[in-house]
Amino acid sequence: QVQLVESGGGLVQTGGSLRLSCEVSGSISSITYMGWYRQAPGKQRELVARLSNTGSAYYAESVAGRFTISRNNTGKMMWLQMNSLKPDDTAVYYCNVRRSIFKPVDYWGQGTQVTVSS
Repeated sequence: QVQLVESGGGLVQTGGSLRLSCEVSGSISSITYMGWYRQAPGKQRELVARLSNTGSAYYAESVAGRFTISRNNTGKMMWLQMNSLKPDDTAVYYCNVRRSIFKPVDYWGQGTQVTVSS
């Protein structure tokens, strides 16, 4: 099992910045991806940014150039630096880890609210 705890959400004005943190614990071997998703009211959960176990990063087009995903060397901490925030970034943000042993299994944090006021 993997446990994920997010922190760092809050209320910010348009153009502001926030940094989300995700603490990872438990069985962290065989992790293939670590990433951040978000879900706005009335919308499906969407991938925001993701790091592979080789270190390559993926960003959704809507956040590329504004958000940066990173993690520490142990893989037990992950961050999402969010700059130039827009009202459309308002959502609950979820930390995600995928482990692949016999089959891929996703683990999720409880979510943290990010609200960007106009």
